[in-house]
Amino acid sequence: MRRPLYGWLAADALSVTGTRVSMIAVPLFVLETTGSPTRTGLVALAEALPMVLAKVLGGPLIDRLGPRRVAITCDVGSVAAVGAIPLLHDAGLMAFPLLLVLVALAGALRGPGDAAKHAMVPTLVSEAGVPMERATGLSSTVERTASMLGAGLGGLLVASLGAANALLVDAVSFGLSALVLAWATRSLATPATAAAQDADPAAYVEQLRAGWRFLRGDRVLLGITVMVALTNLLDAAWASVLMPVWAVETGNGAKALGLLFAVFSGASAVGALVAAVWAARLPRYATYLVAFLVCGAPRFVVMALDSPLAVVVTVAVAAGFASGFLNPILGAVIFERIPAALVGRVSSLTTAMCFALLPFGGLLGGVLIAVVGLPFAMAACGVAYFAVTMLPALDPRWREMDERPVPARAAA
Repeated sequence: MRRPLYGWLAADALSVTGTRVSMIAVPLFVLETTGSPTRTGLVALAEALPMVLAKVLGGPLIDRLGPRRVAITCDVGSVAAVGAIPLLHDAGLMAFPLLLVLVALAGALRGPGDAAKHAMVPTLVSEAGVPMERATGLSSTVERTASMLGAGLGGLLVASLGAANALLVDAVSFGLSALVLAWATRSLATPATAAAQDADPAAYVEQLRAGWRFLRGDRVLLGITVMVALTNLLDAAWASVLMPVWAVETGNGAKALGLLFAVFSGASAVGALVAAVWAARLPRYATYLVAFLVCGAPRFVVMALDSPLAVVVTVAVAAGFASGFLNPILGAVIFERIPAALVGRVSSLTTAMCFALLPFGGLLGGVLIAVVGLPFAMAACGVAYFAVTMLPALDPRWREMDERPVPARAAA
């Protein structure tokens, strides 16, 4: 039965769209109400840190209570946390410390909520009877498409309704996500297990350690996690600082910047959709290397060389399309290597580690530009990207990516 899978995808699309709206609305709301860039940065930090910490700490709870229950509960809680911001603002009761608390609560709910939805994938794949790459490819397509549309919708909502009212739309999206997920996956609902009822703190800590021991012991899984964390750091530097500075210094301006983001995201969504259909037939290891060769260093190099805009856009299209193959392949490898009993803990740890360096990407980009200038900063990030993503070519263990131990995992 595929209704749970398609319902999960629809719920994720709603949630991601709302999250992208808030990524635009929250900083603009803070700037409108305080006029302080410093406070805007504090709000971003207040959301990011609890999100990462809650991803790590929520893993055992996901395994105890079940990912479906955690995902729905976090979405419902997000309705209250996000919706309270515009409501309290309209009532004249929103002080900045209270805003920090609400944003931190929203981040703390988003962390385990996203991790729980992620942990549902093996069960959804088994229920739908589709290849793992099909599910991870569709998920990546939905995420990238919803991110692109959500960013555009966020800009339109803030411009037409104001930042506060845009946050109400974000709150509504979480409520709709919870309803769709609850309806579509009700056949997967399970009663509380004995492990879920065990509130022994020692048992919880041991479960957390068990997840880390497994991740640390699987060299391929740990390598993928570290690699993605480092590429996320470089991608954040590229998107948040290097590209905007390039747009200003070259005179291409905001229109060119928006065009590049749009074509990269759109091509990435197309690539993920193609991967959903074909990735199960492709050699994962070779596809990984080729995809990163295309989507990694070239986009940094063409900007470092001050190439014409047409060349930069062409490279962005190719890079976006290639990047669409990565999440379906890496996601399939990750889920197939994790035993069913540890999915919540290990997948929470991996996603938390992948996100951990994101807040420092803008800082890295800014420091590099200040020290060596934009061209050398672009080149340095491109070289680092190439090194990080191509090191697996020197390690024969990464060839284990081509193994598809589905029967072994099901038995586990």
